[in-house]
Amino acid sequence: MAKTWTDDNPKAALMARKRAALVAAAEAAFLERGYAGASVNEIAAAAGVSIKTLYRHFDDKDDLFSAVMQAACGRTSGGKAPAWYALPPAEALPLAGKDYLHHVLSPQQLALYRVVVRDAHRFPELGRRYSEETAGGRDAVFAGYLDLWCSRAGWSVRDKQGAAQVFAALLKVRLFDEAVLLKPPSEARIAAKARSAAAAMLALLRAGLFSETGR
Repeated sequence: MAKTWTDDNPKAALMARKRAALVAAAEAAFLERGYAGASVNEIAAAAGVSIKTLYRHFDDKDDLFSAVMQAACGRTSGGKAPAWYALPPAEALPLAGKDYLHHVLSPQQLALYRVVVRDAHRFPELGRRYSEETAGGRDAVFAGYLDLWCSRAGWSVRDKQGAAQVFAALLKVRLFDEAVLLKPPSEARIAAKARSAAAAMLALLRAGLFSETGR
């Protein structure tokens, strides 16, 4: 196993373990009691640390919830580009779609979404943080892919972040609501939706509907 920078720094390693314990305890508390019902004192106790230690790592409960969402979104992957990133659009978009759907329809993500829906009306910042952490990073990855391919494919895309959001919306149509309200879709339905959303997105890109003159 590759060494990390904490291996030769016992204090840093201890701090990292405490932070990870706090994030795990916070996730359990948020999923069980919701954002409003979760107590930072209970989270600290469940993590086996003092409340003072919790506030060394996080500014407040909102900051702690952001850390939970970052962990759930896989921000610890070291910033590596996904496997589909090196492929041409016809191959990349269906794979990107499946990757997105597997993430957003995972039990952990659906549970966090329900927490946000339950309490966002009382804590507006919660909804903003959720959107930034869960969608912002993935939209940025897709926007970066468009940066690479616009000139090669002859696409004119004025708002790449907006195009990424459109692709996400095409992927989530019907499937997301069904997963939240009923049950997660089968792997076959996920694959079919990824293919159809990718085909629709490619058609929009080729038609120039994201160009300045096409808006």
